[in-house]
Amino acid sequence: MKVTCDFDLCESNAICVGMAPDVFELDDDDYLVILQEDVPEDRAEEMRQVVASCPKSALSLHE
Repeated sequence: MKVTCDFDLCESNAICVGMAPDVFELDDDDYLVILQEDVPEDRAEEMRQVVASCPKSALSLHE
């Protein structure tokens, strides 16, 4: 499973960063960076919650 971001939708609200700081971070210009695109199976439910929490629906999971 992979997590991706539609950067045209992303407003860098950083909710994902707060929920999974080892997977997401904001760079020095406040743009989202995905540190770990491949999601381990044991974190799939956690990533579903992170994706669902994105206020702009910019994050997605792909099997």
